[in-house]
Amino acid sequence: MLETKTAGSRESLAADRLGARPLLPAPGSPPVEWRIAEGPIAYPEAVAAMEEHVAAIAAGTGNERIWLVEHPPLYTAGTSAKPNDLIVPDRFPVFESGRGGQYTYHGPGQRVAYVMLDLNRRRPDLRLFVAALEEWIIRTLAAFNIRGERREGRVGIWVPRPDKGLGREDKIAAIGIRVRRWVTFHGIAINVDPDLEHFSGIVPCGVSEAGVTSFADLGHIASMTEVDAALREAFTPLFGETLRLPADKLPG
Repeated sequence: MLETKTAGSRESLAADRLGARPLLPAPGSPPVEWRIAEGPIAYPEAVAAMEEHVAAIAAGTGNERIWLVEHPPLYTAGTSAKPNDLIVPDRFPVFESGRGGQYTYHGPGQRVAYVMLDLNRRRPDLRLFVAALEEWIIRTLAAFNIRGERREGRVGIWVPRPDKGLGREDKIAAIGIRVRRWVTFHGIAINVDPDLEHFSGIVPCGVSEAGVTSFADLGHIASMTEVDAALREAFTPLFGETLRLPADKLPG
């Protein structure tokens, strides 16, 4: 979902820079709001809510926020999307997105975490931020005994699939971000139990030589509530304390 070029090994970046210095906020910063949507949220409403809240963070009138949502089935096109990668254009609604990257799918059974953080309060380092998001996903997967891995030259988290053949691997989580005045938005998507066949209408993230997988596809049955709890536990040591807000039915 995100396209960014980094020098050196991504594993080295995570180990040498992130491991020693997590992306914690400045002392005295308020906790990050942790919000979970009830029911599927339409994509345009989610983007509008993010835009509004990111503007508030940048203006100093809003707190940082993690917003966990599910969407109805849809495709989004990032800023580097290639027309030929939209294989079935009339299958689901297609939305242009301001995030980096190419085409991706969102739908029921996939946990989308919209990440609205102020890197001015942390470290204005985009590569470190992406490494921290990857580490967040990896630690969350580890709570369910799933080994997620980085790949040089690819953003997102991958799972080796020796059961499918030598060298085969599938993507289990995607990352797509945008940054405005060093405030982040968009975020990550983890496949818990979506309909994986829905990904066949696109070339996911422009990668045609690998597949996609999910918790359920790997034989790990987990509820969205359990995944949300693991996400929150893994978030704190990397990004700081959170404050749970009441569940919301509407974005904002």
